[in-house]
Amino acid sequence: MERRQFLGTGAALAAGTALPALTAGVARAAVGHRPSGRLPARAEIVAVLRRAADHWIGAHTDPGDNQWARATFFSGLMALHRVTREPRYLAYARGWAEKHAYGLHNGVATRHADDHCAGQAYLDLYALDASPDQAKIAAIEESLQRMVQSSAERHDDWWWDDALHMAMPPFARLGVLRDDPAYGDAMHALYTHTKSAEGGPGLHDPRTGLWYRDKRFLPGGIASPSGKPVLWSRGNGWVAAAHAKVLDVLHDAHVPEYRATLVGQLSALRAVQRSDGFWNVNLGDPAHLPGPETSGTAFFTYGTAYALRAGLVPREVFRPVAARAWNAMVDTALHPDGFLGHVQNVGDRPESSQPVTYDSTADFGVGAFLLAGTELAALGGG
Repeated sequence: MERRQFLGTGAALAAGTALPALTAGVARAAVGHRPSGRLPARAEIVAVLRRAADHWIGAHTDPGDNQWARATFFSGLMALHRVTREPRYLAYARGWAEKHAYGLHNGVATRHADDHCAGQAYLDLYALDASPDQAKIAAIEESLQRMVQSSAERHDDWWWDDALHMAMPPFARLGVLRDDPAYGDAMHALYTHTKSAEGGPGLHDPRTGLWYRDKRFLPGGIASPSGKPVLWSRGNGWVAAAHAKVLDVLHDAHVPEYRATLVGQLSALRAVQRSDGFWNVNLGDPAHLPGPETSGTAFFTYGTAYALRAGLVPREVFRPVAARAWNAMVDTALHPDGFLGHVQNVGDRPESSQPVTYDSTADFGVGAFLLAGTELAALGGG
């Protein structure tokens, strides 16, 4: 397409967790533009979202495959539809789902979290039916039921942190829809392995509140050129989005843990936000490929906005974090025609799909931006 490349809470958290290992020289190294800490009005946010969605739809008459990247776009588009009730957005999403017969990449026998991401949009479309059409969620339900039934024997499928976003929301939503706690219990067993056992210690670092992408990046594994940790921005973004989506629907005994984990992560992220409002691709080393990056920033904005709406974090501390990030993305990454730039394309680490430029975009990045903006619009703006 043209020249563009598609490639413990309380007072401690209110003050912001100190992360000396991560914040030394943190990209307050970003200089120049300092975005406003005030949110635009709701109507202005929605207008920006429409511009981004309309550009993507106009540039992609074929709605694409049903894999995780495009499914994340449709999760964002359905969130925008809930705000706008725009018929074009619903028609585009329905066309995509019908193209794939509401099925999963690799079929119902798949245990791979990426394949389950499409189920989020299918559940969104199902929820709009006056007379619910069970066929829309039959594939995602059968696939997750297979995992629920084997959860006592196997819970190591989610070996990378992206998996939490791809699969946790369908588990949570089906559990609520069917009033079946087995979904939530199986989800928690899978989550616990990822968080606290994968690779030995688990991918969650309780000292910092941040997450390693997979076991290769745990201490002693892959490091940045300076020897500092590699804590990939978008990997952490997937985690934040997973927690926000699950907490928005779930009410079970595991909710307090999910809340505390999200709040701890958001506090850590606040400490390493750049002065220009973005986050670097490596949260652990501001000198490692420094520069604006939209996908991680959008997911962090989404998670922060959700936590504000849910009353999980102090408004006076975290609202400016979300506002600075949103304004930075709109001012720096969004083109006048609605093209969203500075998105790191597919990868698993800071070095992936470099360089990240004003002309780099991806479907999941646009989806993350739509999720962030719709959640901010729910705060009312201003």
